[in-house]
Amino acid sequence: MNKKTEKFLILITDFITVNFAWLAFFYVRVQSGWFELIIQPDFLLPMIAVYFYWLLIFTFVGMYRTWFALSRLDELSTLFKASFVGVLILFFLILYDDYTRGVSTSVRVYIFIYWGMFFFVVGVGRLTIRGIQRRLLIQGIGRRNALIVGFSPKSNEIHTSILRHRELGLDVVAYSGINESELNKSFKNVSVVDTIYNLESTLDKFQIKNVIISLGRHEEEIILEIVSRCEGKNIEIKMAPDLYDIISGQAKISQLYSFPLIDVMPELMPEWEKKLKRLMDIVLSFMLMVITSPATLLAALAIRLETKGPVFYKQERMGQNGKVFKIYKFRSMVHHAEKHTGPVWSTKDDPRITMVGRFIRKVRLDEVPQVINILKGDMSFVGPRPERPFFVEKLSHDIPLYKRRLKVRPGVTGWAQVKHKYDESVEDVKVKLKYDLFYIENMSLRMDLKILFRTVFVVIFGKGHYD
Repeated sequence: MNKKTEKFLILITDFITVNFAWLAFFYVRVQSGWFELIIQPDFLLPMIAVYFYWLLIFTFVGMYRTWFALSRLDELSTLFKASFVGVLILFFLILYDDYTRGVSTSVRVYIFIYWGMFFFVVGVGRLTIRGIQRRLLIQGIGRRNALIVGFSPKSNEIHTSILRHRELGLDVVAYSGINESELNKSFKNVSVVDTIYNLESTLDKFQIKNVIISLGRHEEEIILEIVSRCEGKNIEIKMAPDLYDIISGQAKISQLYSFPLIDVMPELMPEWEKKLKRLMDIVLSFMLMVITSPATLLAALAIRLETKGPVFYKQERMGQNGKVFKIYKFRSMVHHAEKHTGPVWSTKDDPRITMVGRFIRKVRLDEVPQVINILKGDMSFVGPRPERPFFVEKLSHDIPLYKRRLKVRPGVTGWAQVKHKYDESVEDVKVKLKYDLFYIENMSLRMDLKILFRTVFVVIFGKGHYD
């Protein structure tokens, strides 16, 4: 069962169970005669509205992402929390009128009746689909090829556990060795086919979807090498839990049934936070445009009067998932600043920077036009700063995990920007990458608000590149 089929079946199941729960509740509340009613409520229109309400809630909390190998208890836990909050909001909206008219039945009774019905019916529907999905995986349908990196008793133990837990949907089809001495060794008729230094070709040859790292301690460089070679291939990376400290914060525990593996570099921000983050970006963009309009008009006029050339500067940058877009900024350098040099980084005393440009950079006013990029969806207010494709390709060869920054939408400001100065060298980029990876690992609305407040501090007190 592929992801599209899985989502389609879950959507159909939710459509049936959510509406059935409403039908059962409507019967108990209206047709049973157990409760006093002042007016006869409608059935069809509220049912449609309630379904789309739950569809929105479930999408918001990420209940339509792929769950095929996750614990069913985790899914029920998420359903419990989503339904609890959703029911409170729903009943406040649709039963408030009954409550104010003095209906004798307590609203709390309605809440518990509908919530109980909803959670039971939708939960049974979800468990049924997951049960079917699990049976299909056990029978060999929808399984994924896995590669184990490293050949040792520990990796053999992991292999044995995967064979024992067929509901995981994984088939170990090959091993990848750390060095050539491990070549041609085998376990359970699965051989070490190559070393990690040819990992890309092994992944393609065996159509690998899961890589499982089973190494000893103090193998940080090898782990980084493996992760770097898997970048951009839509492959899940997992490793033994005793290696968690090696990756220095780039892994997060994700229990698969009772199977002791952890995910490396998963998508860490919940679906509802992603959508709320996008909504905040749109609202804050409009607010910033209004608040800064006098200053931006003065900046545009000053740029025009000081030097020849356009007020705005457009430049290609690489965004989320490698998408190239045009970034907008107030021009802070002389026109055609890179005409004779090609792409180069700015320096602290860069002679190409104009007087007006020096000031608007210091107070970050040159970044304000990027609200256009935010509204278009190319950028967010908070995230790693987007870099030019030329530098992305160059730096990704020199710095492991540099392209990890492309997994999230780039930002106008970020943790690296409030903690470090402008890039002047590769060393600056390496320092900033640590901050960017820390942000990606700890992405949350709380973290975004913290960065925004610190950005305001940087702007007010002129902290940054020219300290």
